[in-house]
Amino acid sequence: MTPALPVSVVIPAGWTPEQAIAVLELLDDLRDALWVVHGDRIQHHLQQQQGPAGTSPPGSAPNSHDPVF
Repeated sequence: MTPALPVSVVIPAGWTPEQAIAVLELLDDLRDALWVVHGDRIQHHLQQQQGPAGTSPPGSAPNSHDPVF
């Protein structure tokens, strides 16, 4: 697979709270749909990236800003 090119997303500052919530709900729905279709492969890929159980590269600890799949 070809690596994805960087994408820049501009979030309009003038969105209403309702518009921002609608986008968040869309992203939640998209994450849920991706997990249903690709969850097993995502989980397998993440496990491969992390290496053997109980070991992680330095500085790889998750934080509250990391997305959850």
